[in-house]
Amino acid sequence: MLIGKAGPARTAIACASPDRISVRGRDLAADLMGRTSFTEFVCDLALVALAEHGLTPSAQAARMTLAADPAALQGAVAAGVLGCGSVILGAADLCRALLDDVLARAEAGGSMTAAALAVARDYRTARRPIPGYGHPLHKPVDPRAERMIALARERGVAGRAVEAATALTGAVAEAWGKPLPMNVSMAIAATLVDVGVPPALIRAVPILARTGGLIAHCIEEQETPIGFLLAAKGEEAIDHSAAEGAGA
Repeated sequence: MLIGKAGPARTAIACASPDRISVRGRDLAADLMGRTSFTEFVCDLALVALAEHGLTPSAQAARMTLAADPAALQGAVAAGVLGCGSVILGAADLCRALLDDVLARAEAGGSMTAAALAVARDYRTARRPIPGYGHPLHKPVDPRAERMIALARERGVAGRAVEAATALTGAVAEAWGKPLPMNVSMAIAATLVDVGVPPALIRAVPILARTGGLIAHCIEEQETPIGFLLAAKGEEAIDHSAAEGAGA
């Protein structure tokens, strides 16, 4: 059931494909990252990398909330921010902890390659997904991660954390028996660790970054509403047959 008046089912903000994220018609990795500053702060590259990724769950939550209460811009943005968790946007902090583990093992003795392989095998044996590797869309590489690591090296700030992340890429492929691309969460964690950003800020950067994107979605929702359409399409996609017989 479609509630309220919905505009055309379109968005002009962003879309993503396996090898590209387009933001307002510009290639995020090639045209914006390293060239466009979110702020003049040290984390600007990470902020630009995560500000926008299309109609993600957090963006949908924000747009549907604004559709329900057009006056509550702050509530809609908050709804989207609440959708930033360990699966979506919160993985950079998990990646930092993973890097800490690899670095600690390497410092205790042995090579970075051996330490990374030991960590990867621990995760694989425990059947735990390893943070920072694999992506449902971006294959064989995440263009954002590739760009961040390349820029860190180009600008002379890549250090032991980037080395650990790179070693993990090979170790994960060996442990899983297939390549899993380093995703942007690992690239953010590695580059920020190497420039001395404190752990709490690494957790906060993705939230700050996506807040800017959520505001853009809310402004577009006011101009070209699709919030109720998103809700209606979600309703249509679910099988409700079990509910129909619940009272029998």
